[in-house]
Amino acid sequence: MGIWSCLGTNKAAVTASLREGRSGIGIEKERLEYGYQSALTGIVERPNLKGLLHRRLRIGLPEEGEYAFMASREAFGQAGIDEAFLDANEVGIIFGNDSSARPVIEAANIKAEKHDTQMLGSGYIFQSMNSTVNMNLSSIFRMKGVNFSVSAACASGSHSIGLGYLLIKQGLQDRVLCGGAQEVNYYSMATFDALGAFSMRMDDPAKASRPFDRDRDGLIPSGGAAAVMLEDYESAVRRGAPILAEITGYGFSSNGGGISQPSDDGSMTAMSRAMKMAGIQADDIDYINAHATSTPQGDMFEAIALDRMFANSHAWISSTKSMTGHECWMAGASEIVYSVLMMQHDFVAPNINFENPDEHSAHLHLATEMKECRLDTILSNSFGFGGTNSALVIQKVKESINK
Repeated sequence: MGIWSCLGTNKAAVTASLREGRSGIGIEKERLEYGYQSALTGIVERPNLKGLLHRRLRIGLPEEGEYAFMASREAFGQAGIDEAFLDANEVGIIFGNDSSARPVIEAANIKAEKHDTQMLGSGYIFQSMNSTVNMNLSSIFRMKGVNFSVSAACASGSHSIGLGYLLIKQGLQDRVLCGGAQEVNYYSMATFDALGAFSMRMDDPAKASRPFDRDRDGLIPSGGAAAVMLEDYESAVRRGAPILAEITGYGFSSNGGGISQPSDDGSMTAMSRAMKMAGIQADDIDYINAHATSTPQGDMFEAIALDRMFANSHAWISSTKSMTGHECWMAGASEIVYSVLMMQHDFVAPNINFENPDEHSAHLHLATEMKECRLDTILSNSFGFGGTNSALVIQKVKESINK
């Protein structure tokens, strides 16, 4: 796995943040100058790729592509996959990404000022397409397998992993790098701000993201990138690759309602399908990484769905978005990385800033502080605009099998 987020720029740093319940949210004053109502955002370090990547390869990378390169580099390193392996073997790539706003706007501004398309140079076309991440990374790493993007709003990263899993399960690929990437620049989220979707709790950024809390007032935009190297079990064993966890279920659905309307029924369909594919029941699940973004409607419908499915279950529930904000297109992938890190280190990250339940969240088995416990089976939810829903089940690989 690889991760580049507001919680840290590698797995070790992110693990520490998750355990400590440390928020990665802060203030970017430039947002107010640009016309935002809220200046809250995840604070994500921009990587310096000089010395890591030739300028010829950097020119087509947008901001989210840089994050994805770093996350993929870390994932390949842990998986024991180097340039020689990539040259000799077929490895695919599926990434979730649903915008690349900065290069589009910058190119439009240059054209408006210069009235000459030849002033744009060669980089903007590759930076501005939704497929920019897999397009660039497949070229940088010389990958020869499946190669496309998933654009499914805030479920993009989760669907990318689910699709990679299905391709391997069907025998069509042995290895697929999957993940999600999200730009953090203020160009990318202005339309969300226009909807009044963001928290206005700017006096205390670390307490602004409040999933399931009665006093939540909106989400906080965030981003970065996450990557997971999926591989057929037999192939991984032959290579002697470290096996961190197993994906055993992928469920999906569409709400069939309004473009921004959540649904407890749609959420339950995705969760039920993932669990059925994994061959598990509600009480087999030890932890649920909730989608909960800190919006009044979204959290309410997910809480209703979770209560309907997991009432009296032992599974702990938390939303890591309480610390990260909403990582949008990458969230479904980053939350798998966060969940596996918890599984590896035997703890549940807290749902911070939960102080007062509402009528729906009061019924949930929420982890409001870090819990030390063994996690064998985890369910991770991701839902998005347009009513797209994705759920993934990951399980710890038994030690006897993993030797």
